[in-house]
Amino acid sequence: MIGTAEMTLRVAVTRPHPRARITGFVYLLYFLTAILAQFLTGRSLLAAGNATNLIASGFYAVLTLLFYGLFRPVNQVLSLLAALFSLAGCAVMTLGMFPRTELPVSPLFFFGPYCLLIGYLVIKSTFLPRILGMGMVLAGVGWLAFLVPAVAHSMTPYIEGVGILAEASLMLWLIVRGVNVQRWNEQACAAGLWPSTASQ
Repeated sequence: MIGTAEMTLRVAVTRPHPRARITGFVYLLYFLTAILAQFLTGRSLLAAGNATNLIASGFYAVLTLLFYGLFRPVNQVLSLLAALFSLAGCAVMTLGMFPRTELPVSPLFFFGPYCLLIGYLVIKSTFLPRILGMGMVLAGVGWLAFLVPAVAHSMTPYIEGVGILAEASLMLWLIVRGVNVQRWNEQACAAGLWPSTASQ
């Protein structure tokens, strides 16, 4: 009886739903700043574009940490691996903005696997629609295919379209619907994350 009451209390105080919506809004801030950075760069305002890109990278790093917390109940190891891929991609992208910095690797080498892993975690979760995960998997495959020059040259609009649609769909779902709180709690409990995630 005590165990049941304790579990009920934990479910009551645990609120992944607001955290999911915060994640969606941070995602939106990343999108807006990334679009603004492209606009400024296209107008030859390189300094302003690079500064805005730095802000966008900061938002994406915060988003990465939020996703890590959100998907820990699904698979702690894969959630951590995804976060490491994303943070490495943010670092590579940031370093590439500085003059005279020649990097032998593209940020997409990290963001492709990141999208694949997030897509897999969404599919394996019980608190988000699987179709959102399938879209992220397609986006990840597209970003990796983009690393092949022949594919990038002929398929750029399609790859970018799929990637933007997949990420925007996940972003909007998190803002509008959040996650299924009960199912998130059940997965968190099954993963043995109590009480460390009770502040979600």
